[in-house]
Amino acid sequence: MFLRVFIQKIMYNMEKVIYNLVFNRKKQLNSEGKALIQIEAYQNRQKKYFSTKVYVKPSQWDNKRRAVKNHPNMDALNQYLADYISSLERIELDMVQNGKQFNIKDLSGKNIDISTSFTAFMKGEIMHGNLKESTLKNHMSTLQVLCSYKEDVSFDELTFNFLCDFEYYLLKHQYHRNTIAKHMKHLKRYVNLAINKDLFDLQRYPFRKYKIKYMESKRGHLTPEELEKLETINVNLRMTLRRSLDMFLFSCYTGLRFSDIVNIKQENFHIIDDKLWLIYSSVKTDVNVRLPLFLLFEGKAQVIYERYKSNSKTLFNMPLSSNSNVNKQLKRICQMVDIDKKVSFHTARHTNTTLLLYNGANITTVQKLLGHKSVRTTEIYSNIMDMTVVRDLESMTLK
Repeated sequence: MFLRVFIQKIMYNMEKVIYNLVFNRKKQLNSEGKALIQIEAYQNRQKKYFSTKVYVKPSQWDNKRRAVKNHPNMDALNQYLADYISSLERIELDMVQNGKQFNIKDLSGKNIDISTSFTAFMKGEIMHGNLKESTLKNHMSTLQVLCSYKEDVSFDELTFNFLCDFEYYLLKHQYHRNTIAKHMKHLKRYVNLAINKDLFDLQRYPFRKYKIKYMESKRGHLTPEELEKLETINVNLRMTLRRSLDMFLFSCYTGLRFSDIVNIKQENFHIIDDKLWLIYSSVKTDVNVRLPLFLLFEGKAQVIYERYKSNSKTLFNMPLSSNSNVNKQLKRICQMVDIDKKVSFHTARHTNTTLLLYNGANITTVQKLLGHKSVRTTEIYSNIMDMTVVRDLESMTLK
């Protein structure tokens, strides 16, 4: 009897599936410079591959350790990959323990169950959703807030009352109404994904009754007089303050978001017919934008470009994570020139739009300059357009 069991164990070990993580098997990167991580299952000279739906850059993959490295969510991704392999091994082990003959063909992506709760499902989708880095951080912040309200949320708990209670929790902790709306929008996205993957019953859809509430926000901008104060500041600024101010002014003249400012490089600047153009793809919207710097705001952006064009990496050599630091520095600079207004880096983009519209630029032209996908996004500045109507009428002689 002992000998028979021993032989069975040897037979099983000979036929046991070996699992490996494989990166970029097709030797091809996607448009974001990333490639897929797959799980290779090997048994009796047969191979089968499973997509983890996790995409990383070559620099973020350790081929020796078969693990993700140098990634902002490295630990979570590696844990997810380990859980995925464990789920495959569980299928194999269950069949063997039940006395069934197991074959690699019995493995299927359909019978893999990695997550047992909505929060685990949401985390997994964020991790392998092929999101842009900034979007991924945004969605992770929603997950963190949700987990601070309740650490583990089951699918059964996703009700209209749950959403109302979660909203009340956020209001009680003094979250802005639009920040709450952002978190609810993200939550809705993953509830919809769960429905599409047959993990949640459509009949119990909690967002059918719950309406996401937005508050119209005031979009602050600088007046021409305030902008001139920053342009003509006569205080000797240390290097970091000067760079932050120049980045802000460059955005006032071009309308670039912070995420685009920190990513533009020398190759984004082109001489066309002896004139300087800035051509780039927006990090947020992936819209291609072409800006004639020689025409915008009397070419003031060109002066700043000349000051920094020798930088070897990005124009301003500023990491993406330092937006909050720049905002703190802008606050100090505004105090130096007596600008009594709450100013953040995004104020520059609003200033750019405001001044363009006020000075008579067509709204569709402004839409293209800002890289908005829809003119409706640009129309949020309708109050500025009203100002242009008043200006135009005042300039006319009516009988």
